Amino acid sequence: MRLRRRRSQAEISTHGIDLAPMLDFCINLLIFFIITAVFVHTSGLIVNRQTDVQQQEEKSKTIQVEINSNGEIWMGNRLIDVRAVRANVERMHATNPDAGVLIVAEGDAPTGVLVQVADQARQAGIYNISFATR
Repeated sequence: MRLRRRRSQAEISTHGIDLAPMLDFCINLLIFFIITAVFVHTSGLIVNRQTDVQQQEEKSKTIQVEINSNGEIWMGNRLIDVRAVRANVERMHATNPDAGVLIVAEGDAPTGVLVQVADQARQAGIYNISFATR
């Protein structure tokens, strides 16, 4: 009897540990990561830049708001506050109802100011907002 027990223990030690549960676990992890990677979706903003000719043609049809690199907002050669953008846009939109808003920002203009100006234009009732850089 003792020989048989020793043989069975020797057989167990030579065969090693059963790897099937570990392989099942690894396959489940792989499936999980593949499925979650499929659902990752990056969103972005598609910006179509206009040429200089198009900008000159549409300049008369648009309400232009300029943003400097230091965050100053200019409309019609006047320096204005971000809170006054809505009132100025509403006033200009009343004179030209088909006009859209063109926000011209310098390349290093603060993004927060750009977003606030766009929000003010939307609150003024204009949804045709274009962006350009200098």
